[in-house]
Amino acid sequence: MRLGESGEMQAAINITPLVDVVLVLLIIFMVMAPQMRKGPDVDLPDTKKPSEQGDERGKILVTIDEAGGLWIDDQPVTFENFGESLRAAAGEEPDPKVVIRGDSRLTIREVRNAMVAIDQAGFHGVGLIAKRTGSEAKAAKGD
Repeated sequence: MRLGESGEMQAAINITPLVDVVLVLLIIFMVMAPQMRKGPDVDLPDTKKPSEQGDERGKILVTIDEAGGLWIDDQPVTFENFGESLRAAAGEEPDPKVVIRGDSRLTIREVRNAMVAIDQAGFHGVGLIAKRTGSEAKAAKGD
């Protein structure tokens, strides 16, 4: 305490560093969120439409890799146990949605076989995930 100052202490909380840290963490999570998808990496086929893929939450994600291997979310499964594993992944969900991410180098037959197996397991309606044509070019330009 200096001479001539009152005996009370005054404290001020500076929240600027806290806000800076929170904003940096937010940016990091926004950049990393698309990288955190389940399953193996596949080269998705290109499409001009739709412009939006929809929300992947609440859906069973089936991935077919380049070799034709089947994955449910991030777990590899054999074709023989595919229907069983799908029903287990659905759990008690009343109307589960199944979405297929297939490698662009697959033949139509391999994707169709997976779709037939999904239908035989009791799931109706299958979504397909593709990447929009030109999305990499836009991302490279920074648009």
